[in-house]
Amino acid sequence: MRLLTGHARLAGVLGWPVSHSRSPRLHGHWLATLGIDGAYLPLPVHPDHFESAVRALADLGFRGANVTIPHKQAAFTVCDAVDATARRAGAVNTLVFRDGRIEGSNTDGYGFLESVRASARGWQAGDGPAVLLGAGGAARAVAAALLDAGCPRVTLVNRSRERAEALARDLGGPVAVANAPPMDDAALLVNTTSLGMQGQPPLDLDLAPLPVGAVVVDIVYVPLETPLLAAARARGLRAVDGLGMLLHQARPGFAAWFGAAPVVDDALRAVVAADIPPR
Repeated sequence: MRLLTGHARLAGVLGWPVSHSRSPRLHGHWLATLGIDGAYLPLPVHPDHFESAVRALADLGFRGANVTIPHKQAAFTVCDAVDATARRAGAVNTLVFRDGRIEGSNTDGYGFLESVRASARGWQAGDGPAVLLGAGGAARAVAAALLDAGCPRVTLVNRSRERAEALARDLGGPVAVANAPPMDDAALLVNTTSLGMQGQPPLDLDLAPLPVGAVVVDIVYVPLETPLLAAARARGLRAVDGLGMLLHQARPGFAAWFGAAPVVDDALRAVVAADIPPR
């Protein structure tokens, strides 16, 4: 057991509720593996008290915090400064307290790109057009990251076309909206909706039109193997589950708070996925 000293570094995750978050397990593994004198705590905070809670954490000596549902947009407004990733995403998921200031960023897009690069070796955003299912916060972060990394075209497909069109206008650049996924020339298909998640209806989609070299990503990670990913593998396509995005998005925050560069490896994945159903 590692005892915390007066110099221990502290961080946590703010959410309401927050008991479901796997971030304490994730960061706890890194802290133990790297032998760092620190702790990462679950911090349940009601939306009415979010700003005061963030400022109190900074006053108490916390190095920063992750932010999860429903606080990501509120976190944007509480920051003294936000970087380009947060501005593009319109939300903050990582807070760093530095020199009396609250700095915000959004690492979801970074986590997505790193996960796909690690799991689909050789993939690059510039390989070809991408199709994104959904138009919520996750779709915004993923689309922005793809565009900034050189994706030639992103097509949004969403149940509410109006919402997809609004997101396309916000993002700017080569972003289209379609009623059905244009898969004939897609190099990447990404599900950013909750369809396929445990307790939700499956995503019913015919993957036959996708090119042989396409990559299929489902940001859902409960279960690890969604029906969409199973269908992709059955066709011989490269399939990437959502757990990698969760693991990789945590790296920049950990480095800022605890002063060490963590590694996403099989041991970390096994710890975080211990209670996640495989299918």
